Parts: sequence; C-alpha cells; structure tokens
Amino acid sequence: MQIDEAEQVIKEILPEKRFVHSVGVSETAGKLANRYGGDVYKARLAGMLHDIVKYFSDDELKALILRKPGTWSDCLKYSDKLWHAPAGAVYVQEKFAIDDPDILNAMIYHTTGHKEMTLLEKIIFLADYIEPNRSFPGVDTVREAAERDLNEAVRLELQKTIAYLVAKQQSVYPKTFEAYNDLVMKNDKKTNEVTE
Repeated sequence: MQIDEAEQVIKEILPEKRFVHSVGVSETAGKLANRYGGDVYKARLAGMLHDIVKYFSDDELKALILRKPGTWSDCLKYSDKLWHAPAGAVYVQEKFAIDDPDILNAMIYHTTGHKEMTLLEKIIFLADYIEPNRSFPGVDTVREAAERDLNEAVRLELQKTIAYLVAKQQSVYPKTFEAYNDLVMKNDKKTNEVTE
C-alpha cells in the first residue's frame, strides 16, 4: 500500500481532527526515521494507519483483537483506550493484506510500548506523542529530546505517560512499565560502561 492510498483510506474513515493527527504522525515518523536510520516508507505507512480503527465501537475492537489473540490481547483487561492499537493491526492485515511484522508491531505498540522495542516501534510511539498538532504540558520537552536522542525521548514520554496515569489513579499497562524499565536499565548500563 502506498502512502497516498493509506491517506485516502483514513480520510474516509476518521473524523477531520484525527485525520490531521494521523497525517502529522506519518510526517513526523518519516522525519524521525530519516534522522535515526529507520525505514522511511514503513514509518510513514505505520504512522498514517496507526489510528485507523480509533472510532470503532468497543465491541468491534474487542472482536478484532480476539480474532488474532497474541501477547497483546491482555490489553483487554485494561483501559479501552489501548484497544484500537492491536485492533488496527488486525484490521489492516485483514482488509489491506499488510503482513509486514515491523509495521504491524509498530501499530500494536504505539500506545503502550514494550520491552526491547524496535527502532520502528520507538519511532511510531514517539511520533504519535510529538507530532506538530499535539499541544499539552511537557510535549515540547519530549520534542527537544527527540532532536538529540531517540531512546531518551521515548523514555521521557514513557515517564510522563506513567506519571499522568498514576496522578489520575488509572491503571498502567504492565508492558508500559517494562518499556520504561528497559530503557532506564540500558541507559544505566551505558553510563556505567562510560565511567568505568
């Protein structure tokens, strides 16, 4: 599927504001992929499609997820705001025959992250948070970090997301904690190697 085809598809499915967000994620993902040596096409396509089923009903999302249960189907025990990510991956696989595991996993984990994220997964996770149409406290700090260090920006986003959920007394998906811990421990290991 070409980027312009994907853009046309989501334009017909999503409300205007979410369509603009998705285009922004696609463009931001392309820039991040270019900066950090990722696959620009895959980044743009995953970014364009990441929210494709965002406005499907909870019943539709659940049905999509349960058609292909995997390591991420446990998200059904947590906030329904997470469901569109894995459901979207199932949808594009079935509807558009997109079978690239890099693109599908980037879509699946764009809201939660997970331990040992790939470069593309980090790019989509971050692009969704920092695309130019986003405006909330702390986003500029993450944007600035994204200019310098992809891992630091992702860690900062995870930290802010976890802090926000805790402050709202909402549950935190375990894979989000695992993603945060993974990046912190890798950074600690890197720092220790430099100082030894």
